[in-house]
Amino acid sequence: MKFITLLALFLFSCLAVAIPIATETVAVPEEVITVWVDQHGQTVSVETVHPTATATVNNEPTALHPILAIPDQNAPNDLEPALASDTNIKANTHLDPKGGDKDSFHSKDKHEGQLFGISYSPYNADSTCKSQDQVNSDLDKLTHYAYVRIYGIDCDQTRKVINAARRHNMQVFAGVWSLQNLHADLNAIIDAARPDLSTLHTISIGNELLNRGQNSAGEVTAAVNDARAYLRSLGYNGPVVTVDTYSKIFEHPELCQASDYCAANCHAFFDATQTHDNAGAYVAAISRRLSEISGGKRTVITESGWPHGGQNNGRAVPSWENHKVAIDSLRKAFGNRHGDLVLFSAFDDLWKIDNQWTFGAEKFWGIETR
Repeated sequence: MKFITLLALFLFSCLAVAIPIATETVAVPEEVITVWVDQHGQTVSVETVHPTATATVNNEPTALHPILAIPDQNAPNDLEPALASDTNIKANTHLDPKGGDKDSFHSKDKHEGQLFGISYSPYNADSTCKSQDQVNSDLDKLTHYAYVRIYGIDCDQTRKVINAARRHNMQVFAGVWSLQNLHADLNAIIDAARPDLSTLHTISIGNELLNRGQNSAGEVTAAVNDARAYLRSLGYNGPVVTVDTYSKIFEHPELCQASDYCAANCHAFFDATQTHDNAGAYVAAISRRLSEISGGKRTVITESGWPHGGQNNGRAVPSWENHKVAIDSLRKAFGNRHGDLVLFSAFDDLWKIDNQWTFGAEKFWGIETR
């Protein structure tokens, strides 16, 4: 029997040493892969231990902090993050116990085969807004998903997407893009969903606000608490969260504490040590660790995918074949917790602009494009 040890460490930006705080041993069939990150949560080295060979470590002149071991894709199911349970749900005390929250907290799989969430942006290639007919046509192609995630209220997108989603008994994971005009934006979401607020799967207060450097952790958590109280006054009893990258949440677990569940974006492609076939196991391990640092709270991966075009990022190679394998591995890794994964994204987003961190791939993540 071969074993893998998952090592979890706090990320202290002021320390140049690693201090182990927890270990867990589970069986895997192949090898041990340990990812090392720097004080900013960025991967800088990977240690691979084979059953019959000594460990090899990339020589990096950076102080390394191991965050967790990433399991092989063929690892047994007990490697997956803890499932949402009645106990965990009751522990999320921000949810109003009096009405609407139970159905909203769990994705409504009203039709057999409606699995996972899917992210969607209602913009044309020239950045103009899609019409209601265009949004309807897009969502007609997404009926095998349980819910659709959108990011803002511009283009009257909340109303358009809710109208289209209701035609297929889908829910909508709505959101505000910034903290400016917060109550007005929340009013727009609620007005778009009335009279049936159960169409709303979740309302997110921002997307990657810390990662984009737009707000501090304190500002975001205060906004989440304020938004929740305001939404309750409007009759919405479902989850209220903030979404950020998993590395920012590792640095600021208070984002999870303020949210009704941990909501994290996690793309294996942006880790240069990862390959497409291990995307599912990588994301599942991150999800598990997020639940651990938040006291067993449910974690939803609110974005994860693999590009089919662009430039290589180390071992992470974009192509149509790799895209398909990665998406299949994500579906497999979250096969018994469909509501906890939002695949990214529905279609290629040709309106997007690349930067130095996106490897020319920003436009090419569309799962239903081909």
